[in-house]
Amino acid sequence: MTGTTLASGYSGPPAWQWSDLVTSWQLEPVVLAAALLLGALYGLGLLRVRRTGGAWPAGRTLAWYGGLALWVWSTMSGVGVYERILFTDRAAQVVVLLMLVPLLLGMGGPVSLIAESSSECGRDRLLRVLRSRPSKVLMFPAVSTALLMLPPWLLYFTSWYQHTMTSQSWNVGLHVVLVVLGLAYFWPRLQIDPVAHEYPQLVGLFITMAEVIFDAGLGILLVYGHTTIAEHYYTGLRRPWGPSVHQDQIWGGCTLWALGDMAGLPFLAALVRRWMVKGRAETAAVDAAIDAQIARQREAAASRRAATAGAAAASGDPSPGAAAAAEPEDDDPEMMRPWWLDDPNLAHRYSRDQG
Repeated sequence: MTGTTLASGYSGPPAWQWSDLVTSWQLEPVVLAAALLLGALYGLGLLRVRRTGGAWPAGRTLAWYGGLALWVWSTMSGVGVYERILFTDRAAQVVVLLMLVPLLLGMGGPVSLIAESSSECGRDRLLRVLRSRPSKVLMFPAVSTALLMLPPWLLYFTSWYQHTMTSQSWNVGLHVVLVVLGLAYFWPRLQIDPVAHEYPQLVGLFITMAEVIFDAGLGILLVYGHTTIAEHYYTGLRRPWGPSVHQDQIWGGCTLWALGDMAGLPFLAALVRRWMVKGRAETAAVDAAIDAQIARQREAAASRRAATAGAAAASGDPSPGAAAAAEPEDDDPEMMRPWWLDDPNLAHRYSRDQG
């Protein structure tokens, strides 16, 4: 292999093998520093929450540190070593950075942790920022969805891709920008952290369907299109092993398509879990409201009986007939009014005639 490499003029890493995913490594200082800093800040937030006697879900902690570890692995392991050698390798990295890493970081609930570990004044400032107009615009479903769907198209069909292959600063910027854009998408979609405006989870289902279409469209163009991305760059590498430049793009398009759809499965699982948790919370709230209204009605009935008995005793006629005559004939209309007619989440579904 060494003689072939020298003869061809190729100076990159040796032929790619599956073992390179765990045995080949390179240093990515920016990503490593960012991951260590974010991990330390998250750990500091956990300590503050525990010192105040609070609790934090272990699943969120695992998701956060898992996302940071995946970010480091996708840029420093064999995936990062071959990111500028193989089109397929870069395609897989793009999906991981844009979808998987941000999904795990979003599931970590970092904003909620900041709110839990901050003072009341700090929480108020945080809520003001979240309710600001820029925040509302950024978290609007159409805007946040565009932040996820458009980058891959811009990457492959503009000069952005060529720059990331030839410039180290552009390449590092890609590693960071994709994660930031993905997090801006998953934050309002998951709705684990506070958001500027909550929207129905059903909207998320339609957005997911649109993602599948866009991923499929991009994959089809890369596989069956007549344009070879960064052809001159890949040809200039003179790589003596692996698939041809055109075949590499076909494999990369299939990887982007399939892996992109597969990456959506964890999000769907998180979305379904969110629906279930929210449904259980709403059911518990409804049950509590019903129990509270029944308790009030019983207390009111007991008070009326006591008042009736007192009135009968005062009149000197303790007979059951006198007590029945003194008891009010009609119940309090406010006490008998169905509770769901006053519930802000349910009142619009029922008219007065139905109530």
